[in-house]
Amino acid sequence: MIKNRILLSILIFLPFIAFSQAGKGVYNFLDLPASSRLAALGGSNVSISDHDINFVFRNPALLTEQTNKVVSLNYANYLADINFGSAVYGMTFGEKNHMSFGIQYIDYGKFLEKTETNENPSGDPNVNTYFNAKDLGIYISYARPLSDRFTVGGTFKPIFSSYERYNSFGFAIDAGVSYTNKDILFSAGLVLRNMGTQLKGYYSDEEGQHYEPLPFDIQLGATQKLRHAPFRFSLTLHNLHKWNLKYQSTNQKSTTISSVDEDTSKKKDEPGFFDMAFRHTIIGVEFVPNNNFYVAVSYNHRRRQELSMNGFKSLAGFAFGAGIKVYKFHVGFGMTQFQVGLNSYQFSIATSLNEFRL
Repeated sequence: MIKNRILLSILIFLPFIAFSQAGKGVYNFLDLPASSRLAALGGSNVSISDHDINFVFRNPALLTEQTNKVVSLNYANYLADINFGSAVYGMTFGEKNHMSFGIQYIDYGKFLEKTETNENPSGDPNVNTYFNAKDLGIYISYARPLSDRFTVGGTFKPIFSSYERYNSFGFAIDAGVSYTNKDILFSAGLVLRNMGTQLKGYYSDEEGQHYEPLPFDIQLGATQKLRHAPFRFSLTLHNLHKWNLKYQSTNQKSTTISSVDEDTSKKKDEPGFFDMAFRHTIIGVEFVPNNNFYVAVSYNHRRRQELSMNGFKSLAGFAFGAGIKVYKFHVGFGMTQFQVGLNSYQFSIATSLNEFRL
């Protein structure tokens, strides 16, 4: 009982600690969807509790006894020949100690190296040199149920990044809680993601190491399955620590020719209250006639507002996917469109080693 109170106290006070760490900076690959199903659900979901081990990348509290000895591999063909993927394996110790070990990576590809004057660094115009850019995160997760309905969990994530000669490493921590009420087919989750710091920046200057913030995020989600129809609805709220999600305000400093033009532009482009509130939401719907098949569609309003262009029709903001169990393997596919002709395709395969016992 004392342990349960301590864990609940930590979860209550963590949001106040985390407010001081808000911001966007390095290691943003941690926000990429780790599986095809997460991609189909708009990029993130912290509340679905149906023993999909890939959801541990979003909420460590979603580990259960059903994820014991489950292994999953995920791969995505992203934009501009960028590839990313993940792998995860779950295990249970005793009756209430659930763990998983996973990795998430992104490979930006091979780049032709040039000087600022567009010459080969070797000095020989016939000799080309290349460099690579990659990010890697390691996930060590633990979860423990406090009761039949509440589970708490945490993830420790060492992070490594290398862009040509520039290297960085750091760590992040996720803390989450999951609530499941099987009587009414309802589940919910709360997660504080990417609390951490760089231990080594990409470069140093006269002031020493240059450190940047991690993509901290507070997410709250709820999922409701209909009792007499094969549909499940999810609502995920993200970036709850920050109201203004306007792209310019979040990612770049404004530059202006005159203060009059700046004020006019701000008033014209400033999102309204409901638009801004809706940018914090991801809506997902799944058709789930049984545990071995699903079809998912989702809408991410922030992505829609940031990627849609006047004069061009696209499905930016929407994502789609499906999964089916074939023999002893769960196979999934997800598709996200960012603009016409710019699609990301994601594939997943998972199985339980328990099914291969002789």
